[in-house]
Amino acid sequence: MATMSTYKIQGMTCGGCVNSVTKALEAALPDTKVEVTLETNQVSIEGDHDAQRVERAIDDAGFDFGGAVAK
Repeated sequence: MATMSTYKIQGMTCGGCVNSVTKALEAALPDTKVEVTLETNQVSIEGDHDAQRVERAIDDAGFDFGGAVAK
């Protein structure tokens, strides 16, 4: 069963930010489904992944990783 996790992203202000984060995460986590939402400054990831790879991809895209969102 695939895991679903949500993480905060700090520093996104526009659709271009969403595109940058989405592309970075899809490249780092090719076997997952990634959904970045500007309104909540969050990303939901479905599939096997680890938080360290998520954090690195967000940082590499120029944004700040805000940690996991409690369920």
